[in-house]
Amino acid sequence: MITVGIIQSKTTRDPNENMSGVEKAIQQAASGGARIICLQELFQHQYFCQTEDHKYFDLAQPVPGPMTDHLQLIAKRLEVVIIASLFEKRAKGLYHNTVAVLDADGSYLGKYRKMHIPDDPGFYEKFYFTPGDLGYKVFDTRYARIGTLICWDQWFPEAARLVSMMGADILFYPTAIGWEVSQDQKTNMEQYQAWKTIQKSHAIANGIHVVAVNRVGQEGKIKFWGGSMVVNPFGTVIWEGNQQEVIKVVELDLDLTNHYRNHWPFLRDRRLDSYLDITKRFID
Repeated sequence: MITVGIIQSKTTRDPNENMSGVEKAIQQAASGGARIICLQELFQHQYFCQTEDHKYFDLAQPVPGPMTDHLQLIAKRLEVVIIASLFEKRAKGLYHNTVAVLDADGSYLGKYRKMHIPDDPGFYEKFYFTPGDLGYKVFDTRYARIGTLICWDQWFPEAARLVSMMGADILFYPTAIGWEVSQDQKTNMEQYQAWKTIQKSHAIANGIHVVAVNRVGQEGKIKFWGGSMVVNPFGTVIWEGNQQEVIKVVELDLDLTNHYRNHWPFLRDRRLDSYLDITKRFID
């Protein structure tokens, strides 16, 4: 059994205020028994990708760097794993949407760079982020082997499959997703239900726990819908947040992966010889 902490929060215009709030939330989650704590996507800042503005490049930082150094001290003091989503400055003019993983002894285990970069109204991420080039990653933490993907990655079954094939016990998705405020309620609910369904689908298809951590509150023209969720390896939602801020600790039974994979042997029955065309853009 392992306990995970979900921090679903509003984000202000003040990065220092956001960081202070996150530190308190990590402390609260750890006090509640959480051993692996996941923060939402780009937790330090409001979601700046709603517009294309060069000034926001000044928000980026090296990874590892001062922020990971600071989070490592917190992780060591509380003996927790921290999954932190950061705006990475790799070099002058080269930026990534990146997750850093800090182990419970305070060590920096490495980073994953977001592979799938969206470009939609209100989500102009291609202006800011270069697609990841580190491949898909798993991290052997003190408590579990974890896979980390980021937001738009969560719509792609190939990414979840590859991380699962690398032996992940839990798949984490730091997320920033919401509705355009003028959008009609029917469309809102259709999108939200699709988002929930794809998380459950990854869990079922791969026989692992899925943890998605979203933000809440209105920022500009986007209302983030929250709905952070923890799903067991057969798609049952163990816990689901609403549109309010929440710090939640959830216990996971990692032995369920073996149970469900034995009873529903999708990995055994994969026909590798029939999937060669999967690397094509489209089969004409």
